[in-house]
Amino acid sequence: MQQEDKSRDYKSLRKAIGKQTDIKSLAEVCVAFANAQGGELIIGIEDKESEPPINQKIDITEVNEVVKKLRGMTDGVGLANPEIITHGNGGEYFIIQVLPSTRIIATTSSGKVFIRISDNCFPVSSDELTNLAAERTAFQWEIIAPQKISLAQVDQESIKQFVSDIQKSDKVSDFIKSKGVEEILNFYQMVSTEGLVTNLGVLWLGTPAQRARLSYPLSVQYIVYNDREEKIRKKEWHYNLHNPKELLLEIDKEAVELTYSSEIPDGLFRKTVRQYPKEVVRELLINAIAHKKYTISGDIFIEVYHDRMTITNPGSLPLGITKDNILHERHRRNPHLIQTLSDLKLMEGEGSGYDLVYEKLARDAKPLPDIFSSFTKVAVTVYSGIINTEVISILDYIEKHYQITQKEYITLGLVATEKKILSTQLATKLQLNEEDYMRSWIGTLINKGILVSQGIKKITEYLLNPELFAQAKLDIIPSLKTIEPYKLEALIAEDIKYNGKSKLSEIQKRLKEISANDIQKTVYRMVEQGKVTTEGGKRNRTYSLFKKK
Repeated sequence: MQQEDKSRDYKSLRKAIGKQTDIKSLAEVCVAFANAQGGELIIGIEDKESEPPINQKIDITEVNEVVKKLRGMTDGVGLANPEIITHGNGGEYFIIQVLPSTRIIATTSSGKVFIRISDNCFPVSSDELTNLAAERTAFQWEIIAPQKISLAQVDQESIKQFVSDIQKSDKVSDFIKSKGVEEILNFYQMVSTEGLVTNLGVLWLGTPAQRARLSYPLSVQYIVYNDREEKIRKKEWHYNLHNPKELLLEIDKEAVELTYSSEIPDGLFRKTVRQYPKEVVRELLINAIAHKKYTISGDIFIEVYHDRMTITNPGSLPLGITKDNILHERHRRNPHLIQTLSDLKLMEGEGSGYDLVYEKLARDAKPLPDIFSSFTKVAVTVYSGIINTEVISILDYIEKHYQITQKEYITLGLVATEKKILSTQLATKLQLNEEDYMRSWIGTLINKGILVSQGIKKITEYLLNPELFAQAKLDIIPSLKTIEPYKLEALIAEDIKYNGKSKLSEIQKRLKEISANDIQKTVYRMVEQGKVTTEGGKRNRTYSLFKKK
C-alpha cells in the first residue's frame, strides 16, 4: 500500500459503516480534496496498516449509503462511483474518488471550508477564502480553451518538437510514448476533449500572436545592478516568441552574470565555486514559471545585485505553503504544466524543488534562501557569498569518502556552517515540528562518525566530528565554538583565576568567541560541582574559584 499524501487518505471501515461512524470527518476530507487537486478516500484500512483485516467483507449497498451521506453533507464536491477492491489477503476495502472543484469553493453542509496540503486536511479561515478563490481560477486556467483554436492552427513544428522531446525522455513511460500525436497532446492537457487547444497548449505550441492573446502571457525581465544598486543592464522577453523550454534556453544564454565563479584555496590548489550554483538558478527559475499565477498581471523578474540574486514571480505561494514549511509541503498550482516540465526533465516533479536548492547551497556552504510572499508576488533571494571556505574543504572530503543522502547533505551543510548547533535550532532550519522527523535528516551521519552529538533531548547539540580534520589532513584549527566541555571548564577557570571575581556577563564578554549559552551552562555546572562559588543576589551575582582550605 502507498502512504498517505496530498491525493490519498486511508480511513478505518468503522468511520464509515457501523455504530461508531464519523461521516462528518470523512466529509471534511472530501471537501479538502475537492479544494486541492482531488484525491482518493480509501476506506477499510486501519491507521498505520498496509492492508485491510483478513476476510473483511463490504456490502455494496452500505458503500452506496456512505456516498449518499457524503453528498448530503458537502456542497460543490464531486464523488465518482465507489469501487470495492479485494486485497491479496482476502480482505476488502473501497475507494471513493473525489474530483477537484475547479469552478466553486467546496464546503461542508455547515459551511466549513478545508484544503488538502501534503497528507493533512487544514481548515481555511475567512481571511484565506480570497486566496482559495484565486487558486480555483488559477487551477482552471490550464485546461480551458477560450480562444477556440484548433490543433491545425497552432505551430506545427512546435507540435513535432514537443512530441519528439516526450518520446526521447526517460521519465515518460513506454505506454505514453507509444500513443499517437493527438493522444499525447490530450494526455498533457494541451488539447481539450472538444479538440480545441487549451491555454496550456497555446503557451507551449501556439504562435507568438496566439500566445499574446493569453490573458497574462509568460514574460520575463532580467536586470543587473552594480554595487551602488544602479541599473546597468536589462534584457526583456515580452514578445511571446518562446515556449517555456525555449525561454529557459534563452535566459541561460543571456544571463552571463549568473555564471560567474570565485576561486578559493584548496590545499596546494584552487577550487572554483560558482557564485550561484547552476542547479539552484535553474530550479528557482523553473519554479517561477511553473508556479506563476497566469490569471493575474505581472512579469517574472530576475534581478542580479553585486552580492545576491532575486527571482520574483506574480502570485503568492500556493495556499497552505509558507516560507517556514516550503521544504516539506507540496501543492501544485499548475499541475499539468509541472507534469510537462517534469517529464521533459526540466524540473523536479515531486514538489517545489526546494530540497534540491537547499542541498546545492549546503554543498557550497552558502546561506539558505530568503523567501518573501505576499498576495501579489513571491520573491526568493540567494546570496553569492560563502559562509566559510574551510567548510567546503570538509564537505569535499566527506563527499569523496562517504555515501550520504540528500537529506543528510542538507543537515551536514547546516551543522558545518554553524560549527555547532542545538537540535531545536537545527529543527527550525529544517522546518521540522517533531523530534521523530529529525532522525531521517540526521540519518547515518552519527553512525558514520561524520557528526557527533552531546547533551540529551532538547539540549542535544550536533557538531562536526573533530577527527574528520585529522583524517582529511586539513590544516584547520577547530573553532572555540566547538570546544569540548572539559576544555571549556578549564578555560573559564583560567579566566576567573586571572581576572578575579567576575559577573557572568563579564566572563561571556571576555570569551566572546564561545556561545554565551555554553558559558552560562558550564558556569552553572561548575557551581553545582563546587568548583566555583557565588556571591550576591541574582542581578549582581559574581563568580570566584573555590579555594581549598
